[in-house]
Amino acid sequence: MLGLMQSQPLLISSLIEFADRHHGDAEVVSRRVEGDIHRYTWSDVATRARQVANALDACKLQFSDRVATLAWNGYRHLELYFGVSGSGRVLHTINPRLHPDQIAWIANHAEDQVLCFDMTFLPLIQAVHAKCGTVKHWVALCDADKLPQDTGIPGLQSYEAWIGAQSKQYHWPEFDENTASSMCYTSGTTGNPKAALYSHRSTLLHAYAAALPDVMCMSARDAVLPVVPMFHVNAWGIPYSAALTGCKLVFPGPALDGKSIYELVEAEGVSYAAGVPTIWQMLLGHMKPNNLKFSTLKRTVIGGSACPPAMIAAFREDYGVEVLHAWGMTEMSPLGTLCTLKNKHLQLPEEEQMKIRLKQGRAIFGVDMKIVDGDGQELPWDGKAYGDLLVRGPWILGEYFKGEGGDPLIKDEQGHGWFPTGDVATIDADGYMQITDRSKDVIKSGGEWISSIEVENIAVAHPAVAMAACIGVKHPKWDERPVVVVKKPGAEVTREELLAFYEGKTAKWQIPDDVVFVDAIPLGATGKMLKTKLRDVLKDYKLPNT
Repeated sequence: MLGLMQSQPLLISSLIEFADRHHGDAEVVSRRVEGDIHRYTWSDVATRARQVANALDACKLQFSDRVATLAWNGYRHLELYFGVSGSGRVLHTINPRLHPDQIAWIANHAEDQVLCFDMTFLPLIQAVHAKCGTVKHWVALCDADKLPQDTGIPGLQSYEAWIGAQSKQYHWPEFDENTASSMCYTSGTTGNPKAALYSHRSTLLHAYAAALPDVMCMSARDAVLPVVPMFHVNAWGIPYSAALTGCKLVFPGPALDGKSIYELVEAEGVSYAAGVPTIWQMLLGHMKPNNLKFSTLKRTVIGGSACPPAMIAAFREDYGVEVLHAWGMTEMSPLGTLCTLKNKHLQLPEEEQMKIRLKQGRAIFGVDMKIVDGDGQELPWDGKAYGDLLVRGPWILGEYFKGEGGDPLIKDEQGHGWFPTGDVATIDADGYMQITDRSKDVIKSGGEWISSIEVENIAVAHPAVAMAACIGVKHPKWDERPVVVVKKPGAEVTREELLAFYEGKTAKWQIPDDVVFVDAIPLGATGKMLKTKLRDVLKDYKLPNT
């Protein structure tokens, strides 16, 4: 017997309709590429998203055709989020920090029909447009009078002219909720990137889960600043959860330096912010020497890479901001876990609570996870056993776009497909997962594993160190030994001082054998340290005394 409830598909258009009807006067604030501050409301977003849908109809785009963006976090990008997907097309956010050849390859592989870009990226578009064979329409996200002449891009039009000619009325179509809604390519550190293709259903379920109290805890009382880019796994789904909850939304545009972020937080009364550790390092680096404090910011979610304990402590102890440690990946839409305490932890001493906060957290409803050994056997949740982390759930990838890379899933005895994350982790008895390393980065020394993340965390706890990476270097006896690579600090610290700093903080055999100082640690397009490039830089390096 079936239930007798109304049948309505879970579609992205329902999010913007809800925000318009129930939170229409809530603000959306953007720092524009032009440098000024733009203000309007969720009702304005909804109106202009309908104009986007009409513009795509006028371009004769078919159902499920791809519309690409190369854009910062801002109101026009937000309109595309809803206008493209809501009309049945697929939003394809491209990371502008990728190499031009890779951007062209991605646009062709996705078969993008329209490409909308911020004027910041005009030189990039001029470099790649001739290589993007499927793109028929080029749209600059600017006012008509800001469109330069003779760009060399055929048929280039301004976004305001493109949507301005369209009706503000549009009837959002209904279709299967499993229809593709958006796509995001992996960073492709080895080989060509592969695309995760999200559905309307997966996106809405993820938006619901992300807003839960034990996850991002978003509400209509919040002013939310997503510093995490909208081209990075759809800003961790925040634009969708923001529409679902009706919160005030604040976009930083291209100004991601510490001073600009701090000023925006204070000016707009931001209560909640989200970003990767490198962004927060710049923010804290601006605040400390200027003796600044937050007046409204209460919590921040930090993900993308492991958050150093020193950063969590600085936010909590110096600025009264709760850090929510999160973990996920492109193939997971992206949220998998988020770290908040349980009721039974509230009476623990602060030191014990901190040990929990340092973990990546508990699985949110909709995500199942397990750790397995080399034979695929599940390992116990005791906080000690570590193994390969596998995940499954309704917003987790089943296969890549166009079947790239074959079937990525591992089948269990019941026939369930599990996605291998590439992470090595432990899970404790309360379900808190902790990443010990990427499987390709873990250091194997004398038959034991050393977590590069733990080595890095100790290094950045030193007051003179802002960024550090740990890699394994070949050793004739121990197979590999850890070496910590440190970005040249502003304050002076010697090799000997830093190695001495490790004493008493980890087992002796886990202390690095050497410290290498470099001018810069290579970062990828999403702000993660590129250890593959670091290994190339140090390919001729020899350990001392070997």
